[in-house]
Amino acid sequence: MGYVGARTPRREDARLLTGKGRYVGNVRLPGMAYAVVVRSPVAHGRLLGCDAKAAWTVEGVLDVITPADAAELLLPCVTLAPGQRLTAYRVLDDTIRYAGQPIAVVVAGTPAAARDAADLLDLELDQSPATVGAERALDEDAPLLYPEWGTNLVTDFLLGDADCAEFVESAEHVVEMTFRTGRISPHPVEPRGVVASYADDELTVHTSSQAPHHVREHLADAFGLTHDRVRVISRDVGGGFGGKEHVYPDEALVCLAAMRTGRPVSWTESPGDRLAATLPARAAVHRARLALDGQGRFVALDADILGDLGAHPSNVGISPFAVSATLLPGPYRFERVGVRVRGVVTNTTPTGSYRGFGQPECTWTRERLIDEAARRLGLDPVELRLRNMLTPDELPCTSRVYQQYDSGDYPRALRTLRDLVTPVTGVDDGRLRGVGYSCHVETTGLGPSMEMKASGIQAGGYETAVLRMEPDASVVVSSGVVSIGQGIETALAQVAADRMGVPIERVRVVLGDTAATPYSSIGSIASRSLAVGGGALVQAAARLRNKLLAIAAHRLEAAPGDLEIAEERVRVKGDPRASVSLRELATSAWRAWDLPEGVTPGLEERVSYDPAAYTFAYGAHAAAVAVDPETGAVEVERYWVVNDAGTLVNPSMVEGQIRGGVAQSIGMALTEEIVHTEDGQPLAEYLLPTTREVPDIEVVLLETPSPLTPGGMKGAGEAGTIGPPAAIGNAVAAAMPELAGRVTDVPLTPQAVWRCRHL
Repeated sequence: MGYVGARTPRREDARLLTGKGRYVGNVRLPGMAYAVVVRSPVAHGRLLGCDAKAAWTVEGVLDVITPADAAELLLPCVTLAPGQRLTAYRVLDDTIRYAGQPIAVVVAGTPAAARDAADLLDLELDQSPATVGAERALDEDAPLLYPEWGTNLVTDFLLGDADCAEFVESAEHVVEMTFRTGRISPHPVEPRGVVASYADDELTVHTSSQAPHHVREHLADAFGLTHDRVRVISRDVGGGFGGKEHVYPDEALVCLAAMRTGRPVSWTESPGDRLAATLPARAAVHRARLALDGQGRFVALDADILGDLGAHPSNVGISPFAVSATLLPGPYRFERVGVRVRGVVTNTTPTGSYRGFGQPECTWTRERLIDEAARRLGLDPVELRLRNMLTPDELPCTSRVYQQYDSGDYPRALRTLRDLVTPVTGVDDGRLRGVGYSCHVETTGLGPSMEMKASGIQAGGYETAVLRMEPDASVVVSSGVVSIGQGIETALAQVAADRMGVPIERVRVVLGDTAATPYSSIGSIASRSLAVGGGALVQAAARLRNKLLAIAAHRLEAAPGDLEIAEERVRVKGDPRASVSLRELATSAWRAWDLPEGVTPGLEERVSYDPAAYTFAYGAHAAAVAVDPETGAVEVERYWVVNDAGTLVNPSMVEGQIRGGVAQSIGMALTEEIVHTEDGQPLAEYLLPTTREVPDIEVVLLETPSPLTPGGMKGAGEAGTIGPPAAIGNAVAAAMPELAGRVTDVPLTPQAVWRCRHL
C-alpha cells in the first residue's frame, strides 16, 4: 500500500494529545527571568517621560527598557508597495500611533515582580486626536500620523485593465455596491511567546513562529549580529494563521532584555494584550461594479480597494489588499478587470497576515455582486455562475490581473456542490431561511522567487529538502517549513516513505530549528508548506532513489530500470529472489563498499525547489441559514464544501484543514470584529464562534494534480476560510430578498441584520 493518498493518522498527535508538545511555554532555562511589556494606553501622541524610580523598588527587578535604550533598534517592512515611504519601524518609539504600542519593558526574577514593577512606571503622555477608519483617514481634516508626509495615504496604484471603466459604463446591466469587512484577529491556541538567551556572543531564541529563518534574519540584522550567531527554534507551534509569520517588536525587545541582563528571559503575550498587540487583518472597504450584457454574460469587474494598514505598514504591508485585487476575478471569465488599490495609515494596531490573506475579502465582494445581479435579472445564481465560469479546456490561462491559473474543473466543483445541497424544510419556527453559494480560485504555493522580488517582497520563495537514508536504512527528512498544527510532519513522512519504499515508522522529520534545517526565507505561510516544501522533497527522493537503484543494479548485475523497491528490498522485477535489502545497500553506500564507478559514498540528497509559478486550488461553498426577523440573529444550519487541492497526500488532514477554516471564517461572517472608539481604543468584546455557531460541515474532495508541482500537490491550508462569508451572506440575502442589497458588510451580527430590516 502506498502512503501518498492514504488517511494516515497524524504522527504529531501522539505527543500533542499526551501533554508532550514542545511549546515555548514549556521551555525552562537556568536563571530564567521574566519580561512584561508596557503598552501605550492612548492611540496617538508622544511619550514625554517614563519614570522608573518606583519600579526599581520592587524586589527582583533586573532591567527597565525605555525608547531611549532602543533608539536604533529597527524591524523591516518585508513587502513594499509602490511609493511606500516607510520601509522600517522602530521597536520602541516615543511617538505613539496606536493603543497597545510597546513603550517599555520590565524584567524581573519572577512574573509577579515584573508585573508589579510595570504597574509602577510613571508615564508622561501628550495625547493627540486619533484617526480611526480607512475612509476617515482620507478626510482633509483627519489627524496625520506622519505629518512630514502631508497625507495618511501610503500607496495608490492600479492593476488590470486601464480601460475597464469604459466597458462598465457601456454595459447593458451594472451592479454597483460598497462592501466593508471588519478587522479580525488570529486566535491560535498557543499565544505568541519567546524565551531568549545570550551567551558567548550568540543569541538563541525559542519562539512560536511560522518562519524561524525569517525571524533569525531580522533579529540578526536588528542587533548587528552575523546570521550564524543567531539560532531560532520553533518546535511545535500551537497555530499561527498568519499572526506568527514574522518577528514582532515585543519579541525583539525580549531578546534585547536577554542581551542586557545576561540571563535567559521569557515572555508570553497575555490574553488582554492580544487584540491590541497581535496583528489583525481584513479591514478594508471595496467599492465595486459588475457589468453584464443582455444574456447575463460577465463583461467587466471594476473595484476600488481601500485598505487599513493601521499605525504603519507591517511586515506584509499592503500585500493582503493587493492579493484581493489579483484574485478578484475568481473562476470566471471577464473581458476586462480593473482594480485600484490604496492603503492608508490609521491610529490602530498595524494590520498583517491572516489565514486566507485577502482572498475571503475579494470573494465576499465578487460573489455578493454575482448574487445581486442574479436577483435583479431574475436568474438562478448557480446557473449565472456556470454560464460565466472558466472551463477545463480554457485552462491554463492568465486572468485579467496577471494570475496564471494552471489546472482544474471549476464547473464540476459547483455542480457537485449543487447536488449536495439539501435545504432545511418543514420547520415552522418563524425564521426566514435561505441557501447561498460562493466559488473561488485560491492562490497557493507562494514561492517563485523572482516574481516575489518583482512584486516588492524582500524574500525568496524556494524551499530546500535534505533527505538522508542512514546506514540502517532509516530515513531522515529535514525541511525549513514548520509544523504549525497543519500536519506537515506527517505529510512529509508520507511522501518520503512512499518514494523511498520504507515503512513510515522508519522516517523521521526534522523541522523548526535554524541550526538543523535548511534555509527557508518565509516558512509555513500562504498554503505553501507541502506544495513547495513537499515539491523539494519529491525531487530529493527521486535523486536518492535513483542513486540507490544504481548501487543495487551494480550489485545485482541488472539494469536500474529492471529494478523495483518492495518490502524494504531492491529486487529484479519478476524475480524476487534476485534482491538485496535496503539496509545492506545503505550500509555499503556509507562505507563506500562496492560502489559503481562515479558514485560517491553516502545516501543524502539536498534539493532546492523554486516554483516556476504559483499553483491554484479552487473550491465551491454553500450555506443554509435561518434568520430571526425579530432579533436579526443568523444561524448556519448546514454547510457544504467541494474543494480541489491537487494531489491529496492525506485526505483526512485536508478535510480537517477545510473544516477548521470554515469554522474560523464563520466567525468572520457572523461574530468577530475588533471595534475601536473614536479615540482609538479597542473594545474588549470579541466573540469567537463556538460549537453553537458551527454546524456539521460536509466536505467533498476533488483531485486535479498541479502540472507545476513535483508530486502534483496544491495548497489546502487556507481553502476553508475563503468561501464562508460570501456563502453565508448570500444565504442571508436569499432569506431576505427584499433587503438583499443591504447585505454588504461583515460581520453579520444580529445588530447589523436587524438594522438591514428596520432602518
